[in-house]
Amino acid sequence: MPITVDIDVMLARRKMSVGELADRVGITPANLAVLKNGRAKAVRFTTLAALCEVLKCQPGDLLRWEAEGAAGGVLDVP
Repeated sequence: MPITVDIDVMLARRKMSVGELADRVGITPANLAVLKNGRAKAVRFTTLAALCEVLKCQPGDLLRWEAEGAAGGVLDVP
């Protein structure tokens, strides 16, 4: 999937556990793990906003786009 989730990076920067983040955002640790590990097919804007509020960051700090097939940041275009 071309969208990469960097919640673990922000958790480390904020020295916060997954359980604490889940409690403060109001979602289950299991649902947060699905999102954190990139297995979610969608995320509600309200959830994204709550994550940003708790982590004091912007959506772009949590989500980023990477071209599929890109190796080392280089996209092979025919």
